[in-house]
Amino acid sequence: MISIKAIVIDIEGTTSSTGFVHEVLFPHAARKLPDFVRQHANDPDVAALLQDVRVEAGEPGADVERVIAILLQWIAEDRKATPLKTLQGLVWEQGYRSGDFTGHVYADTAPAMQRWSDRGARIFIYSSGSVKAQQLLFGHSDAGDLTPLIDGYFDTHVGNKREIASYRAIAEQVGLRAEQILFLSDTPEELDAAADAGMKTMQLARDEVVQSSRHPVARDFDEVVI
Repeated sequence: MISIKAIVIDIEGTTSSTGFVHEVLFPHAARKLPDFVRQHANDPDVAALLQDVRVEAGEPGADVERVIAILLQWIAEDRKATPLKTLQGLVWEQGYRSGDFTGHVYADTAPAMQRWSDRGARIFIYSSGSVKAQQLLFGHSDAGDLTPLIDGYFDTHVGNKREIASYRAIAEQVGLRAEQILFLSDTPEELDAAADAGMKTMQLARDEVVQSSRHPVARDFDEVVI
């Protein structure tokens, strides 16, 4: 039997409710992002991100107000655009630090992370949200600061979550053979890509009954045994 040395975990629908992202984080970003961009458009880091938006949108001459409109449209579409995710992370940082909200995690998330860590598994997060956004969520979670239990974070800079190459890159960066890594997600297409890369997989089915012919299914983290 191959020993699991690392666990890579999705966020939405896996560690945290999809409702938190769509009902709390996205609306907060939509409300706050326009003024944030206007106030920080000349900051070097933000200016570089706005330029990335222009390039991705194919509008190199867009002014700041047009860029804001593009970003709000991407939020409405739930577009997995790296510059948007990074800007959202900066806006959410202000919200977390001001106490506007805490990061939702399911009640079994923190105990499971502690249990896996105690058994010697390294824990990594892989989400379409930026690394910054991930660190903020787990650093200001309902269960307190969970970042000491997390060994690293991956976002779309490593690749799309539905592409095999992304999981191969994660295995390489983690420094393990793919078969030594367990990937947990609620999304079959992500699990398929991870499995095709050689990782072990398990599908989380917290809110619905799922019959998976390819991936073992767990209703919660209590059923994830390594």
